[in-house]
Amino acid sequence: MLQVLQEHITKHLGKTPERLEEVSNAFEPLQLKRGAFLLRDGEICKYVYFIVEGCLQVFVIDKNGNESTREFYTEEQWVTDIMGFKNQQASKEYIKCIEPCKLLRIHYDVFQRFSSDIPAFVQIYQQILELSYSNTVYRVNTLTSLDALDRIKWLMENKPKLMTRLSSKLIASYLGISPETMTRLKGKL
Repeated sequence: MLQVLQEHITKHLGKTPERLEEVSNAFEPLQLKRGAFLLRDGEICKYVYFIVEGCLQVFVIDKNGNESTREFYTEEQWVTDIMGFKNQQASKEYIKCIEPCKLLRIHYDVFQRFSSDIPAFVQIYQQILELSYSNTVYRVNTLTSLDALDRIKWLMENKPKLMTRLSSKLIASYLGISPETMTRLKGKL
């Protein structure tokens, strides 16, 4: 699993960074079953996760008990509650495995040490933040301007693998439509 991480880091930096072995060895491997939670509302987020295999859902639950999905993360992506992790405050999000997952995680304390000691590590973290922000803003801006059918079409065009990996209920949560609407509109495609 560490080789996947090392290749990912090297690819994103365009070269093999100094101390790559030390950094990658600081990641702890983790294998979880479908349905396992990495984080729940109210918990302190102590890890950043790198996905080797599987799919994770980041979501919130509103006062009526409805899930609203912020994002799905799959292979060779990073996931954490960015604000909760950065500030070590209680999270307002959930992170859940929706498939069996093989992950690598790095603890907050080690992460902070590497951030102050290794410039390449800071560069990777900055890329994670920028990508997360731009993906979220793009999705929100795009989806708010589309009706429900066009949201489904957008997902099919931009993230087709999610359509085959996720249930209609999860997709509906991600697109901000009801599961019933999702089922009805899928028949029109």
